[in-house]
Amino acid sequence: MEMTEMTGVSLKRGALVVEDNDSGVPAEETKKQKLSECSLTKGQVGLQNDFLSISEDVPGPPDTVSTGKGGKNSEAQLEDEEEEEEDGLSEECEEEESESFADMMKHGLTEADVGITKFVSSHQGFSGILKERYSDFVVHEIGKDGRISHLNDLSIPVDEEDPSEDIFTVLTAEEKQRLEELQLFKNKETSVAIEVIEDTKEKRTVIHQAIKSLFPGLETKTEDREGKKYIVAYHAAGKKALANPRKHSWPKSRGSYCHFVLYKENKDTMDAINVLSRYLRVKPNIFSYMGTKDKRAITVQEIAVLKITAQRLAHLNKCLMNFKLGNFSYQKNPLKLGELQGNHFTVVLRNITGTDDQVQQAMNSLREIGFINYYGMQRFGTTAVPTYQVGRAILQNSWTEVMDLILKPRSGAEKGYLVKCREEWAKTKDPAAALRKLPVKRCVEGQLLRGLSKYGMKNIVSAFGIIPRNNRLMYIHSYQSYVWNNMVSKRIEDYGLKPVPGDLVLKGATASYIEEDDVNNYSIHDVVMPLPGFDVIYPKHKVQEAYREMLTADNLDIDNMRHKIRDYSLSGAYRKIIIRPQNVSWEVVAYDDPKIPLFNTDVDNLEGKPPPVFASEGKYRALKMDFSLPPSTYATMAIREVLKMDTSIKNQTQLNTTWLR
Repeated sequence: MEMTEMTGVSLKRGALVVEDNDSGVPAEETKKQKLSECSLTKGQVGLQNDFLSISEDVPGPPDTVSTGKGGKNSEAQLEDEEEEEEDGLSEECEEEESESFADMMKHGLTEADVGITKFVSSHQGFSGILKERYSDFVVHEIGKDGRISHLNDLSIPVDEEDPSEDIFTVLTAEEKQRLEELQLFKNKETSVAIEVIEDTKEKRTVIHQAIKSLFPGLETKTEDREGKKYIVAYHAAGKKALANPRKHSWPKSRGSYCHFVLYKENKDTMDAINVLSRYLRVKPNIFSYMGTKDKRAITVQEIAVLKITAQRLAHLNKCLMNFKLGNFSYQKNPLKLGELQGNHFTVVLRNITGTDDQVQQAMNSLREIGFINYYGMQRFGTTAVPTYQVGRAILQNSWTEVMDLILKPRSGAEKGYLVKCREEWAKTKDPAAALRKLPVKRCVEGQLLRGLSKYGMKNIVSAFGIIPRNNRLMYIHSYQSYVWNNMVSKRIEDYGLKPVPGDLVLKGATASYIEEDDVNNYSIHDVVMPLPGFDVIYPKHKVQEAYREMLTADNLDIDNMRHKIRDYSLSGAYRKIIIRPQNVSWEVVAYDDPKIPLFNTDVDNLEGKPPPVFASEGKYRALKMDFSLPPSTYATMAIREVLKMDTSIKNQTQLNTTWLR
């Protein structure tokens, strides 16, 4: 197979998976106006600033979402703190992120560090800017019915059961704050009384509806006090009511779940749900979705929420910047992770250097051959301690090393408060002291330190167990991905782009070997490779021995991938080695202003904005590409194949230090 040299690529800070704030945030007055429309309480105002800070669908287990306030330190409250965590960073923490990005990233990973070394196409690479603006990368989810999700309808389903719009304005900001504090058990009050100034049955009804709708878990009654009418709000079912909205207030004829399309900019799925749950005053676990979307992009996906009306959800469009909710419908069932068929990507590569002929060759190859289905750099972290190293230590049952890898000081891109926490840990090995250095404790480091405070340094397994299960499994999935990347590079190096006897293909869900006399019945697009585990088979050629050698070097037994702790036993899986995108199209456009958008988003179309008009000649050229991918594949790996570039942040930074001065 012909291999070509990797070319340099011009990428700004923030390219690919790095966050920056080039989003053109509305002016301060706009923010104040939106806050006023929502009548936010003091505790919520900080949320609005969180929008100043979504790549492809990030495969693997989702992060956890938490909400509420924290700040307590006793052991008895450790588990409560995990749920009741302050959302957002202090100003001090934000300021500490201003150190040189190039300096932070010089210790990061390159593609070669995680086994990403091969290309399948023979064209000459060229340079371009990927994600110069987060709006250059748009992801639309492909639902289980095969339809691409678009936000194109902001109307609310007509429902006579819905209360009037007055519920959003009948309560004052002070009354809302008192009710929220009551609802969240933040004070010693057992009830809140609201005087009915204009005492009519209609006015009382609206106040009752407003409290029950806006503050799940509260019930109301009318009382006479000294000749005046009061609506008294009180708790009906304790803390559980927040996670389980009242049954009797929801029409039986209506499906229990409101499905909607969520359009979001520069915000990942879990953070978005955190924000929605805060504004709606409900727990995040009543939301469901089919896949998690990355932060630095515009993404459009379907969300379902339990017993929240479309009317109430649509009201958030007046409150939230960089979010838009629409296409509402009531359904019987929630959404489940993994139900989606894939994602459709619209990507702009700006300031490309390739000739029209090079672009044509690259895109034809992407459409006809595809790209190596590597796990992308997002899978392995950005610092000098890759996630796969922690995963390897877990599989080795080396718990002291697990603790050390997660908590020790490290070089690389880290927020200042994490650096201080690690320094404190290295100096004192006191989990409580290190924890005090963290203003935001729902990170993995904070959760592990809480666990060590609770269970002690001699019970690291239980301390590590405080971290949510999906986050713990992320580490061992990262190790599996690391092995798979290295082995697929070995497979392509040894055998090229054709099936050979001993390769694996799937028949249904079962893997079987390609036999000598059957090899012509398959193409490279049928071939799969295993992620290591106790329930997979390995190729019957020299790549099998390469798997064994790699795991042996890591002190792991390929013949015994069961762990003493069941959660960490790897069953394994199969993954296609080459992916051919569907619905591939592209065009090269010329432009003069590097800041102008080069295509319309769903919101642009809703607002009736005309599509951009391009000149026949311009100062810059851009490649606009559209393609669809199945779940758990990385669009950055498809783009890597087009440009012949290293997608690691470290490599991009080294190539582009002039952009960072």
